[in-house]
Formats: sequence, structure tokens, C-alpha cells
Amino acid sequence: MSAKGNAPIIIKRKKVVGGGGHHGGAWKVAYADFVTAMMAFFLLMWLLNATTEVQRKGIADYFNPTIPVNRISGGGDGAFGGDSVFTEETLAHNGTGASTSQSVTSDTPPGTNASKEEDAAKAAQAKGFAEVQELLTAFSGESMAADEAMRHIVTRVTDEGLIIEIFDLPSEPLFAPRKTEPELVTTMLLSMMGRVLSVVKNDVAVTGYVRSEPLVVVDNPVWNLSTQRADKIRKMLEESGVPSNSIQRITGYADRKPAVSNPMAVRNNRVEIVLLRDDFFKN
Repeated sequence: MSAKGNAPIIIKRKKVVGGGGHHGGAWKVAYADFVTAMMAFFLLMWLLNATTEVQRKGIADYFNPTIPVNRISGGGDGAFGGDSVFTEETLAHNGTGASTSQSVTSDTPPGTNASKEEDAAKAAQAKGFAEVQELLTAFSGESMAADEAMRHIVTRVTDEGLIIEIFDLPSEPLFAPRKTEPELVTTMLLSMMGRVLSVVKNDVAVTGYVRSEPLVVVDNPVWNLSTQRADKIRKMLEESGVPSNSIQRITGYADRKPAVSNPMAVRNNRVEIVLLRDDFFKN
């Protein structure tokens, strides 16, 4: 009896591991990711087969990031006030498909020498416009002052050509109020323009716009002011190196074509520098 009472006490602890191996749930997560990826792949294949080239361009533009020259897309009056500004050769724009320079339709029969020459000329112009836009974008990284100045610029490609629009910001006007004396930021911008425009040989047009004045103003200066500011930009372009014989047109539109819905907003104070297409005056 005494020997049995002195026997050592042995305690066994059994470790139970549950959910291991093929009985776990980790494979379900991996399988769900695989099925999702396959669904996206087949959806992509279906879209490629069921859409036209122009529609695919629009879809691609919608999902691509928009990085315009200035940080407010399109320079609109609010967070969503404007579209993006770049062409197919650089960054995505407003998702409406190909621009005129990349249009899939043509009046000239395909395969002819005239058609090939026309396509080559359009491609060269598009490349020149894209190069100008890239140079403008590059200026935004030169210095803090250049970054601030580039907030005044947006660009867009139209049937007429490449439009470089410079505009007032609420706390940074381009000109003295109701005058044609340029501010320091305008001088900096036009100095940049001279270097950028030297890479192309296109003719240039300058168009001025101003915001509406209150109706109580007796002598409304909008017509003269828009024209005089456009002419001042012309002179500054020539001083920065743009040949005088390449400037074909100076126009003032007063307050007739506001950029935003509020006709008295400072965003309507702007000047457009247009790089004209080579065939613009021939049409």
C-alpha cells in the first residue's frame, strides 16, 4: 500500500490543432480571387470583341488617370468644373473617343498617295502638339514659382489647333484690374511660352476674354480690354522669341464666351494662344 501511495503523478496534455491542411478555409479565399480574375479577363475579352476602336478609346480614357497641366482639371469653376486637356499621344482626356487628328473617318479614299500624305501631315502635327504639351508639363517641376505659375494653364486640341489657355486665379490675376499691365506671373508664363513654341513652326492666333462688368458701369470696357490684352500677349510672345510673321490673328471676345456659368467670375479673365493647324486656313 505504501509503495502505491508514493508513485509519481503523470499528467498528459494533448494539443488539438483544428482546421489544418485541406480542412482549412484559406483555399477558398485564393479560389475566389482566381474566379474574380477570370471573370474580369473574360469581360475584357468580350469588350474588345463587342466595341469599336472609338468606343474602346473612350473606355480607356474613362479609366485612365487625368493629370492636366494645372491641378484643377480643365480649369473649371469648381472641383468638377472642367474636362481634362490632353490628347491621345500623352494622357487621357474627357473620354469622348478620338480627336479630329486621330479620327477614323476621312473624305480621302484610304490607300491613295494623297491619303498617306494627309495622314503623315496629321501625325506630324499631332506629334508637335504633344511635344508642346509635354514641355509645358515639364516646366511644372522646375521650381516652386514655376509650379505656381503653371496653375494658370490648361490646354486642349480642337479642329483649329492646340489651344493654350492662361487664366486668372481668384488671388492671382494675369493683369492689373481693368488694365493691360501684366503681372509678374504673366511675364514668367510668356517667357516659358517663347521657349515652348520654338519647337513648332505653326502659325499663332491670340484671343482675349474678360469677365462681365456690373450693369451699373457707364463705360463698359470689356471690348477694348479683351482686345488690348490679347495684343499685349502678342507683343510679349514676340519679345520672347516667337516670329512676328507667324502671328496671324488678334481677337477680343469681351465677355461673350464665358468659361464658367457665372459671367462675373474671375475665371472668365483669360487669354488663349492657339497653335493653328497647317491646313486650317485652307478649309
